[in-house]
Amino acid sequence: MDQIRIRAAGADDLPVLIPLINEAFAVEEFIDGARTDEERLSATLRSGEILIAELDGRALASVYVELRGERAYFGMLAVDPAQQGRGFGKYMTEAAEKYARDHGCKFMEINVLSLRPELLRFYQKLGYRETGTEEFKPSRPLKGRVACHCIVMSKVL
Repeated sequence: MDQIRIRAAGADDLPVLIPLINEAFAVEEFIDGARTDEERLSATLRSGEILIAELDGRALASVYVELRGERAYFGMLAVDPAQQGRGFGKYMTEAAEKYARDHGCKFMEINVLSLRPELLRFYQKLGYRETGTEEFKPSRPLKGRVACHCIVMSKVL
């Protein structure tokens, strides 16, 4: 991971980020349509920061970080499917945490969809604990009659 460069993404990165995120989230078959598009990702860039991991100019992973006073939120953690299982999820989570600490945040939060229970174990291993639930407000409709909510997880930075 020493050769990987983490940087803040900009609007000119959208053509790379959109397919990266959509391919990483293709496992969420319960959502109708693509995870993101130019309009939604542009709005995301206006409300927070997207960190992108690159190696030799190729995007490998990204994560969204939003500063909220002493608290920060991260989400939309995306790893190129060809790179999954190689530690990039942990690496990008740590990059998001560092970004938050560098901006004075004392806590980090993430919302995990109840339909993705495998992610709860992943984040628990990184020190996150369940702190509550929230309504899931999808940007795209859910397929069928699937019920879903967000499980809020938090970590002291």
